[in-house]
Amino acid sequence: MNLDYTDDQKAFRQEVREFLAAELPARLSDKVRAGQALSKADHEEWHAILNARGWLAGNWPKEFGGTGWDAVERHIFEEETTAAHAPRIVPFGLHMLGPVLQKFGSKAQQDHWLPRILSGEDWWCQGYSEPGAGSDLASLKCEAVRDEDHYVVNGQKTWTTLGQHANMIFCLVRTSKEGKPQEGISFLLIDMESPGVEVRPITLLDGGVEVNEVWFSDVRVPAENLVGDENKGWTYAKYLLTHERTNIAGVGFANAGLQSLKRIARAERDGDRALIENPHFAARIARVEIDLMAMATTNLRVVSAAAAGQAPGPESSMLKLKGTVIRQEINALTKAAVGPWAIPFQSEALEGANEPSAGPDYAMPATRTYLNNRKLSIYGGSNEVQRSIIAKTMLEL
Repeated sequence: MNLDYTDDQKAFRQEVREFLAAELPARLSDKVRAGQALSKADHEEWHAILNARGWLAGNWPKEFGGTGWDAVERHIFEEETTAAHAPRIVPFGLHMLGPVLQKFGSKAQQDHWLPRILSGEDWWCQGYSEPGAGSDLASLKCEAVRDEDHYVVNGQKTWTTLGQHANMIFCLVRTSKEGKPQEGISFLLIDMESPGVEVRPITLLDGGVEVNEVWFSDVRVPAENLVGDENKGWTYAKYLLTHERTNIAGVGFANAGLQSLKRIARAERDGDRALIENPHFAARIARVEIDLMAMATTNLRVVSAAAAGQAPGPESSMLKLKGTVIRQEINALTKAAVGPWAIPFQSEALEGANEPSAGPDYAMPATRTYLNNRKLSIYGGSNEVQRSIIAKTMLEL
């Protein structure tokens, strides 16, 4: 398998770099570089810039308003935007719901919802996890009962990322209690402004409010908002999660984190030698860099296979597992490199309201990123579950 980039792919990389240099607002890249939380308006501004260029939906075919890029071009775009400290593309509508609607949705659903995702008219969030149904998603209890031309939804979702911004949520709901648990789940699109929907924020370790609980009390949802067939939602959920887990590998984010770690480790410390000169610490950086290089090569293999038309299988679990472990190790090393300045953490600084009270300007972002990314090994399917998937599918155990 040839993993070298073609001339056309190299030209595309240069085109992306020139676009970012000309169109990425410095105000946004400065916030990303400083580790500050982005507002809804910040995300919408960047989405609008990408959409105007026709580059917002990198994983959509042209017939639905996407770029038509192949897997390698998407990989290049992710690498370059991350290196430039561009805001991440909020994935829920574009990377998760969009592909599901394109494969399983009706023509009416595609015509209605897909253009609204691109325009930003709808902001979507994901309603999968529940207090008793996270990694064991098939045990979910949020119920939807058919009442003529509506479903009546009751139950709870949790860890709903950016749900405080969303006006729509795609949910897995239980529509039958017969047979296996997986056989009674449906995929439903719910208006967050419907009577009976309540959003309650959850404060995270880093002091920010990124995730939420969502409660449904007799929420009426038009039956036309059912995606695909009733009780077939488990199939659609697996399709979505396969793509989500591949993206979670985060090679671009890991590369950016590694470069930041090296800069901090090279900084002099009150006249003392730089931490990078400590053989033990330098060896730890080298070890994680080698792991990252190996994972990046594996990621390119999966990307090349996808470009050839092969669907990702257990490889997506491998990338999710290894990618999150590497990113957390980079975060831990960065926080260790910051030293005692990692302790006086101010959650207010995330919004840019105050400067950190002490220490270098990289101390607060290092601590915030470390705390926030503890979730990486859980969301998108816990790493323990990914190990089981790999064992069952690749080792035939």
